[in-house]
Amino acid sequence: MTVLPTQARLAQAYAVTRGATRRTLLLDSEALALATGAARVFVKAENLQRAGSFKLRGAFWRLSVLDAEERARGVVAYSSGNFAQGLAAAGRDLGVPVTIVMPVDAPEVKRRATEAFGARVVLSHHGDRPREEVASDLAKRLAAEEGLALLHPFDDPEIVAGQAGAGLEALEQLAEAGALPDVVLCPAGGGGLMGGVALALRAAVPEVRLIAVEPAGYDGMGESLRRGERVRVAGGATICDALQATMPGEATLAACRAAGVEGVAVTDAEAAAGMRAGFEALKLVLEPSGAVAIGAALSGRVPLDGATVLIFATGGNIPFDRFAAQLLRET
Repeated sequence: MTVLPTQARLAQAYAVTRGATRRTLLLDSEALALATGAARVFVKAENLQRAGSFKLRGAFWRLSVLDAEERARGVVAYSSGNFAQGLAAAGRDLGVPVTIVMPVDAPEVKRRATEAFGARVVLSHHGDRPREEVASDLAKRLAAEEGLALLHPFDDPEIVAGQAGAGLEALEQLAEAGALPDVVLCPAGGGGLMGGVALALRAAVPEVRLIAVEPAGYDGMGESLRRGERVRVAGGATICDALQATMPGEATLAACRAAGVEGVAVTDAEAAAGMRAGFEALKLVLEPSGAVAIGAALSGRVPLDGATVLIFATGGNIPFDRFAAQLLRET
């Protein structure tokens, strides 16, 4: 049975990580409120976090709880890009050597940024196999051969605890604005952020509705929550490269189940609409995966009439040409 991080552990992780992370903006958007029928819409701009996404929070906390021997030997993890950058940045801050196994078809901009933070990047070639499966296998082999501590990008209670800082910080900012959320929309891939945010928000606002937003075809968290067990989904083509986990982690699913999370899936067109709205209404540059929660709000899939809504915009690691191309998609 998975042991969930306690509220005390979430607070401890936030106390440590807030010194290494930015207090990202919480934007009060009249435009999104008008478009969705909500009373107020707040967007937590984690794309403005160091390393371009929320991932630094969980990565920094996970490295902080390594023992001295593990820190000296270094760590290895697999990632298609955002966790890679967050872990590389945290490793540089804390003096921990970091090796990242990255699928060969991961965005080049994310690989270059990971290397720029000082991490060693090893590319995995997956062929017809699921790319996360192949990258994970290679990371395990490197850990065994080189004596590195093997870290999982999301299926780890300490990662969940660290990512919860985004939710705890949003709660502080909402209190400053004199608001409490009725509905929270948060992107989910493996579920580390969703799990941490859900535990933090459910404890603070017991009646809040918590929605995990995933790309169509990669709605493993939503399906698992509906069926009451971990489910692997088929996957397929998607513009949301950072949300291609085909099954949630044990720790992340346990956190989401305990907090009463619901799931909703969005199309590529809806993710692109979220990117456009983020740019036009909020002046934010978002990658498709970082914009899915905005897309879900605009889609009408979740009733928001009269509600106070908190949306997490989670990543902005995208090259200009791809960003521009997605904004020109028909939505």
